[in-house]
Amino acid sequence: MTTQYSIGEFSDITNVSIYTLRYYEKENLINPKRMDNGRRTYSEEDIAWIQFIKRLKETGMSIKEIHKYAELRALGDATLEKRMEILKNHRCLLQEEIAKASENLSKLDEKIIYYENAIDKK
Repeated sequence: MTTQYSIGEFSDITNVSIYTLRYYEKENLINPKRMDNGRRTYSEEDIAWIQFIKRLKETGMSIKEIHKYAELRALGDATLEKRMEILKNHRCLLQEEIAKASENLSKLDEKIIYYENAIDKK
């Protein structure tokens, strides 16, 4: 038997607010099952999916792009290549951001060393 979670339990497990979960559902990013009484239920698969959505958001992917990816995911394995392309494009953008951040960090370090040396000479 598969474990099913209420929206409150799912919110606690995933650290995503109930408000955000409802928004994601409205945007068709997640599609929880419904019990006979209409209450949402979430599965372990839903946990993995919401964690992936969170990771995409943390890496700067827009909700619009996540939505596009989610639509393709809902269509099944026929869209594997398209989904991979979305992720490869996003990875490329993320690598550019990392390189830029690394360069900025290096310049900050240079300035900090400059100040440390200037202070030490006093």
